[in-house]
Amino acid sequence: MTTIQKSKITVQATVNASLEKVWDYFTQPKHIIHWNNASPDWHTPRAENDLQPGGSFTSRMEAKDGSMGFDFGGVYQEVELHSFYTYIMEDGRYAKVSFTKVSDGVEIKEVFDAEMTNPAEMQKNGWQAILDNFKTYIQSHE
Repeated sequence: MTTIQKSKITVQATVNASLEKVWDYFTQPKHIIHWNNASPDWHTPRAENDLQPGGSFTSRMEAKDGSMGFDFGGVYQEVELHSFYTYIMEDGRYAKVSFTKVSDGVEIKEVFDAEMTNPAEMQKNGWQAILDNFKTYIQSHE
Protein backbone atom coordinates (compact mmCIF):
# COMPACT_ATOMS: atom_id res chain seq x y z
CA MET A 1 0.00 0.00 0.00
CA THR A 2 1.31 3.43 -0.96
CA THR A 3 0.62 6.42 1.26
CA ILE A 4 0.79 9.90 -0.15
CA GLN A 5 2.08 12.38 2.44
CA LYS A 6 0.07 15.57 2.25
CA SER A 7 2.17 18.68 2.46
CA LYS A 8 1.31 21.21 5.15
CA ILE A 9 0.99 24.94 4.62
CA THR A 10 1.33 27.46 7.44
CA VAL A 11 0.10 31.06 7.53
CA GLN A 12 0.24 33.38 10.51
CA ALA A 13 -0.34 36.92 11.67
CA THR A 14 -0.01 38.86 14.90
CA VAL A 15 -3.04 40.94 15.80
CA ASN A 16 -2.97 43.84 18.26
CA ALA A 17 -6.10 42.94 20.25
CA SER A 18 -7.12 40.88 23.27
CA LEU A 19 -7.25 37.10 23.01
CA GLU A 20 -10.99 37.06 23.71
CA LYS A 21 -11.72 39.64 21.00
CA VAL A 22 -9.52 37.85 18.46
CA TRP A 23 -11.26 34.53 19.20
CA ASP A 24 -14.74 36.09 18.94
CA TYR A 25 -14.04 38.00 15.72
CA PHE A 26 -12.43 34.93 14.15
CA THR A 27 -15.24 32.51 15.03
CA GLN A 28 -18.53 34.47 15.05
CA PRO A 29 -20.45 34.52 11.73
CA LYS A 30 -21.47 38.19 12.26
CA HIS A 31 -17.75 39.04 11.92
CA ILE A 32 -16.65 36.28 9.51
CA ILE A 33 -18.82 37.74 6.75
CA HIS A 34 -16.83 41.00 6.93
CA TRP A 35 -13.27 39.66 6.64
CA ASN A 36 -13.38 36.22 5.00
CA ASN A 37 -12.13 37.09 1.51
CA ALA A 38 -8.74 37.02 -0.15
CA SER A 39 -9.31 40.07 -2.37
CA PRO A 40 -11.71 43.05 -2.52
CA ASP A 41 -13.62 41.58 -5.49
CA TRP A 42 -14.77 38.62 -3.35
CA HIS A 43 -17.03 38.48 -0.31
CA THR A 44 -18.71 36.06 2.10
CA PRO A 45 -22.46 36.73 2.01
CA ARG A 46 -23.21 34.13 4.69
CA ALA A 47 -21.45 32.07 7.34
CA GLU A 48 -22.58 29.50 9.89
CA ASN A 49 -20.48 28.17 12.75
CA ASP A 50 -21.21 25.54 15.41
CA LEU A 51 -17.89 25.75 17.26
CA GLN A 52 -17.78 22.47 19.22
CA PRO A 53 -16.36 19.00 18.61
CA GLY A 54 -18.59 17.39 15.98
CA GLY A 55 -20.07 20.78 15.06
CA SER A 56 -19.80 22.05 11.51
CA PHE A 57 -19.11 25.34 9.80
CA THR A 58 -19.67 26.72 6.34
CA SER A 59 -18.89 30.00 4.61
CA ARG A 60 -20.28 30.94 1.21
CA MET A 61 -17.49 32.67 -0.72
CA GLU A 62 -18.45 34.45 -3.94
CA ALA A 63 -17.05 36.83 -6.51
CA LYS A 64 -18.91 40.13 -6.10
CA ASP A 65 -19.76 40.12 -9.82
CA GLY A 66 -21.56 36.78 -9.40
CA SER A 67 -19.27 34.96 -11.84
CA MET A 68 -18.27 32.21 -9.38
CA GLY A 69 -18.58 31.03 -5.82
CA PHE A 70 -18.20 28.07 -3.53
CA ASP A 71 -18.99 26.83 -0.04
CA PHE A 72 -16.04 26.26 2.29
CA GLY A 73 -16.80 24.08 5.27
CA GLY A 74 -15.86 21.28 7.57
CA VAL A 75 -16.40 19.55 10.90
CA TYR A 76 -14.61 20.45 14.14
CA GLN A 77 -12.54 17.74 15.81
CA GLU A 78 -11.15 19.56 18.86
CA VAL A 79 -12.02 22.95 20.36
CA GLU A 80 -10.19 24.53 23.27
CA LEU A 81 -11.67 27.96 24.03
CA HIS A 82 -9.30 30.90 23.35
CA SER A 83 -6.50 28.45 22.47
CA PHE A 84 -7.01 26.35 19.33
CA TYR A 85 -9.36 24.28 17.24
CA THR A 86 -8.92 21.58 14.62
CA TYR A 87 -11.22 20.58 11.79
CA ILE A 88 -11.56 18.30 8.82
CA MET A 89 -12.54 20.09 5.61
CA GLU A 90 -15.27 18.66 3.40
CA ASP A 91 -12.60 17.22 1.08
CA GLY A 92 -10.91 15.37 3.97
CA ARG A 93 -8.02 17.75 4.59
CA TYR A 94 -6.99 18.58 8.17
CA ALA A 95 -6.44 22.06 9.63
CA LYS A 96 -5.44 23.51 12.99
CA VAL A 97 -5.91 27.12 14.03
CA SER A 98 -4.10 28.29 17.16
CA PHE A 99 -4.25 31.54 19.12
CA THR A 100 -1.26 32.45 21.31
CA LYS A 101 -0.81 35.56 23.47
CA VAL A 102 2.43 37.35 22.59
CA SER A 103 3.90 40.66 23.74
CA ASP A 104 2.22 42.70 20.99
CA GLY A 105 -1.16 40.94 20.90
CA VAL A 106 -2.24 37.53 19.67
CA GLU A 107 -0.49 35.32 17.15
CA ILE A 108 -2.90 33.38 14.94
CA LYS A 109 -1.38 30.39 13.19
CA GLU A 110 -3.20 28.22 10.66
CA VAL A 111 -1.64 24.94 9.54
CA PHE A 112 -3.52 22.98 6.90
CA ASP A 113 -3.11 20.16 4.41
CA ALA A 114 -2.48 21.45 0.90
CA GLU A 115 -4.96 20.41 -1.75
CA MET A 116 -3.71 18.82 -4.94
CA THR A 117 -5.44 21.05 -7.52
CA ASN A 118 -3.71 24.41 -7.06
CA PRO A 119 -0.01 25.13 -6.46
CA ALA A 120 0.98 25.29 -2.75
CA GLU A 121 2.26 28.85 -3.15
CA MET A 122 -1.10 29.98 -4.52
CA GLN A 123 -2.94 28.31 -1.62
CA LYS A 124 -0.58 29.87 0.93
CA ASN A 125 -0.99 33.32 -0.62
CA GLY A 126 -4.79 33.03 -0.62
CA TRP A 127 -5.04 31.89 3.00
CA GLN A 128 -2.49 34.53 4.07
CA ALA A 129 -4.50 37.24 2.28
CA ILE A 130 -7.64 36.18 4.19
CA LEU A 131 -5.73 36.22 7.49
CA ASP A 132 -4.28 39.65 6.68
CA ASN A 133 -7.80 40.85 5.87
CA PHE A 134 -8.92 39.58 9.30
CA LYS A 135 -6.10 41.55 10.94
CA THR A 136 -7.15 44.74 9.13
CA TYR A 137 -10.81 44.17 10.04
CA ILE A 138 -10.30 43.54 13.76
CA GLN A 139 -7.77 46.35 14.22
CA SER A 140 -10.17 48.82 12.58
CA HIS A 141 -12.87 47.89 15.14
CA GLU A 142 -11.31 49.15 18.37
